[in-house]
Amino acid sequence: MARLADPVQGLAVSIASSSQPPSLKSPVADFSELQRHTDLWFHDGSVICQAETTLFRVHVSQLSRHSALFRDIFTLPQPPQPPSLCGTEDARAMLDECENFVYLHDKSEDVANFLAALYDGPNFGTNDQNDFRVVSGILRLSTKYIVDSLRAKALAHLCIAWPATLKGWDAREEVARSFEMETSTSAGHFYPSPIAVINLAREVNAPCLLPAAFYDLCRYSYTQIYEPTEDEPLYQSPPSPPLLPLDMQRLALGKEAAQHNITALIQTMGHAQTHIRAQTHTHIRKSSSGGVCVSAAACRKDFSELIDLATQHYLFDRERGHSDPLYVSEELGQLKSAEFSECKACARSLETWAAREREKMWRMIPLWFRLESAVETSRAV
Repeated sequence: MARLADPVQGLAVSIASSSQPPSLKSPVADFSELQRHTDLWFHDGSVICQAETTLFRVHVSQLSRHSALFRDIFTLPQPPQPPSLCGTEDARAMLDECENFVYLHDKSEDVANFLAALYDGPNFGTNDQNDFRVVSGILRLSTKYIVDSLRAKALAHLCIAWPATLKGWDAREEVARSFEMETSTSAGHFYPSPIAVINLAREVNAPCLLPAAFYDLCRYSYTQIYEPTEDEPLYQSPPSPPLLPLDMQRLALGKEAAQHNITALIQTMGHAQTHIRAQTHTHIRKSSSGGVCVSAAACRKDFSELIDLATQHYLFDRERGHSDPLYVSEELGQLKSAEFSECKACARSLETWAAREREKMWRMIPLWFRLESAVETSRAV
């Protein structure tokens, strides 16, 4: 690019928020407050990027190679540097070595993670809270600056913790349970707040994250959601932005649907025992390993006791299960364990019934929360 001798010339570009087009603006006037990034400062770099009070010196070719937006930006005419910057000796000396200056309206932490991913490739972690801060910034900026390959990788990583399949959800919950056992803290502390995930999904147009995030959030009480204490998973300092009003409505409707589904699930369990006996056609007193109920009367009594137990535990005691139908159905399927039950046929049939009910519920989650676009996305996955 052509450069003028004096005053020092460069490309002073300001990238506004993702909802606004790029504009030509001045960088921060007080140069004394700016600091170079310790790692992302290459002496042969051809562009200096400023984010908040941090400066990054990188390469035009690297940014243009990955980002269609940056590629277009570097073709813009070069305005003169503002007098406030040109009059600073340190600034003049630094910019005299570099061709361009790009001013970014982004968090410096996000820019650092984004640039590191462009140079070294993404290095994602375990989807815990710290990892989410890194990945969410990369996803946000890769969306904003149109780096499609990096966006796809970041989104695929987040989908491990916020999956579109029941199998993925069960794997996610197993990770949380392991964390709970290792640390003696609530499993919910492992993953980031689902509120932050929902807001991120809205910001970067990633509806595939919404069903799992809404379902996770609906398992908390309204007090935990809106007035969390410091020891609860949803507590954030400083507080994260709240849900959009329409998403708050979706949460309320979906939470109610999940609770109603638990009641229906327990009621359905009573009919399941009758269906199981009807399938066997006969009841003989011998080993039930061949799939035949050994005793209709005994199994009928067992099912009645299990229904009473489930009603007491999941509806009256208001423990975790009263807002988590996937958890409840999994628990119900294990109440009459085939390993210890005298009637293995009925125990296995109960497990099969519970698994089938869980699959049905998983497919209904987008409908509970009125996530029409997420329904279409899940069908495409």
